[in-house]
Amino acid sequence: MRRISVFAAAVMSVALASCGGDNNNAGTSNSPVEQPQGSTAPTKNVVFFLGDGMGMTTMTAARIYKVGEDGDLTMDTLPESGFIRTYSNDAQVTDSAPSMAAYMTGVKMNNEVISMSPDTKATDASGKAYVSGADSTCPSSGNGKSVPTLLEQMKAAGYGTGVVTTTRITHATPAATYAHICHRDGENAIAAQLVPKGAGFNGALSDGVDVIFGGGRQHFLATTAGGKRTDGRDLVGEFKTAGYTYAANKSDFDKITAGSAKVVGLFNASHMDYDLDRDPAKEPSLAEMTGKAIDVLAAKKKGFFLMVEGGRIDHALHETTARKALQDTAAFDDAIKAAIDKLNAIDPGLKNTLIVVTADHDHTLVLNGYAKRTGKTSDASPGVLGLVYDYVSGSQKLDSTGNPFSIIGFGNGENRPANRTALTDVQVFDKAYHQEAVIPMSAGGETHGGTDVFIGAMGNGAANFFGVMDNTDVFGLIKKSIGL
Repeated sequence: MRRISVFAAAVMSVALASCGGDNNNAGTSNSPVEQPQGSTAPTKNVVFFLGDGMGMTTMTAARIYKVGEDGDLTMDTLPESGFIRTYSNDAQVTDSAPSMAAYMTGVKMNNEVISMSPDTKATDASGKAYVSGADSTCPSSGNGKSVPTLLEQMKAAGYGTGVVTTTRITHATPAATYAHICHRDGENAIAAQLVPKGAGFNGALSDGVDVIFGGGRQHFLATTAGGKRTDGRDLVGEFKTAGYTYAANKSDFDKITAGSAKVVGLFNASHMDYDLDRDPAKEPSLAEMTGKAIDVLAAKKKGFFLMVEGGRIDHALHETTARKALQDTAAFDDAIKAAIDKLNAIDPGLKNTLIVVTADHDHTLVLNGYAKRTGKTSDASPGVLGLVYDYVSGSQKLDSTGNPFSIIGFGNGENRPANRTALTDVQVFDKAYHQEAVIPMSAGGETHGGTDVFIGAMGNGAANFFGVMDNTDVFGLIKKSIGL
């Protein structure tokens, strides 16, 4: 099922303007994709779920954590499934930017690059990143061209559009749907691409993305207002001037109605809180944001594209705090269920709706030993987060030093004590516990893995998602499902 050459050629034939030189216009594309002649108002819907870093071992551990070994997550029940190869244009192990961009454009890119052509470099000849602080210093010429994204193409064809995430809205995965830049860390420039009528706005978004929910308020506010913008701009104010209803907290979020024309919610200065730490009175859940986004988009009475990211799964895995990672995966699964229920009410049988669930890359999480079945995690039992007990005798398993060890471990990470004492279930179950790793790394430095990831689909066109595919193939399969 290798469709990359066909899709890449088609996409590159309509590649947009090259990455701009000044900070406010870096990577901006100003030429919307043309709507097909004779087309009518779209009636198809696409909801694309991305669990950031949600490798298959993480999925398995999250299943046991939430429902036990013989239970099913919602994503387990999708009728069509396959495997995705995730390598980037220049690396065996990808980062989120080129992997998500491959889904959204059908083109392989270099690590750190967001929705640009394959020749785009994220660093100069000395290896220095094309970014200074949070502002892009992408060269004005000779460093690739922007590549149109699925969101941009659907926007041009008359669809409603939405982006929902638990990370900063300017972070790599959400940014790959609407922005073009040489290096993912230029988040101030990425933010400017999202705000209609302002300097640096991505003209391919026309009147702007209809629904925007996530964190990252700091990249929309000036340093004098507690943000990180060095240009003095108040992009929140610019959103309001452009006709957006703005929400800064759960109370504001609850006031948003389905009839709202355009909405933006920035619920934290940086990333939204881990689900284990989230105060439901201050931040909406991913399921709540997903449901609200569908309500607003469906009320427009036309087809829509919605991207939903469970982004903090990845961050917890980098920390090797497994309990946080599994809870965020469970919250991601709750969002999938909420979407399926709501979309079935809107479009019974999903005859005109495609739901896709996948991940951008793996991590190094593993399930150790020959542990007996634990069942789901509860306050009374750590479950898969606990220590290994033998499946035959039930006795605690010991490593070669005579110490017990946890079911979950990591290939690399910050916690690799040279000499440790015996662990307890209480200790390893704590949400702040960093599971042990084989290769020692700096704090938060656990790496991505290069293993294939899961993809599942249901609804209109879902039957095309099967077997082993490249991440670039998904772009064309989604377009095929809606006839774009």
